Amino acid sequence: MENFEEILRRDLHQFLLSMNEVDERLPECPDVEEKWESIAKAYIPDGIREFQDYPSASLGWMMYIGMAVAKMWDTEWEIYSKIEDLYAYMRDKRGYDSMDEYIREEVLLLQGIDYTVLEKVTGECASRVYNSLMHQHLEPGTKEAFNGYVVCLHQLYLMGAAMQLKRMDYHMTKMN
Repeated sequence: MENFEEILRRDLHQFLLSMNEVDERLPECPDVEEKWESIAKAYIPDGIREFQDYPSASLGWMMYIGMAVAKMWDTEWEIYSKIEDLYAYMRDKRGYDSMDEYIREEVLLLQGIDYTVLEKVTGECASRVYNSLMHQHLEPGTKEAFNGYVVCLHQLYLMGAAMQLKRMDYHMTKMN
């Protein structure tokens, strides 16, 4: 799975780099990264339930969550970092099916073309990841399939955070 995760990371990074959505050097944001495990544990039951019929949503929503957590980190981290279940906090605003819209409208404050572009970019990333996952030929319902799904979610979360950090003008540059 480590190799699969690295392949996903490189593919998503190159794709997003080509669209000028991330920088060459991906950001490091330990606060956002530390939330991954608790968010994933809370998200996985919903995500797996939706995966069969809506794989792109099941995967793509995690990218939106990564963006939302990065935005929360930048604005009111003193408040948001204390919320025990950030995933449920976001999901329960409008429900799972509308979580993408909630995040784009209420957290990221996007409208018009920015709203639509982000929807397309996220959808393309989710499709790429789903395609990569299917090419792993993992037997559904196995531990390997579960681990593959979690790897996909993790990379989407991190890339979502990286995209949002860049949108907020955080850039990783080499120090001399």
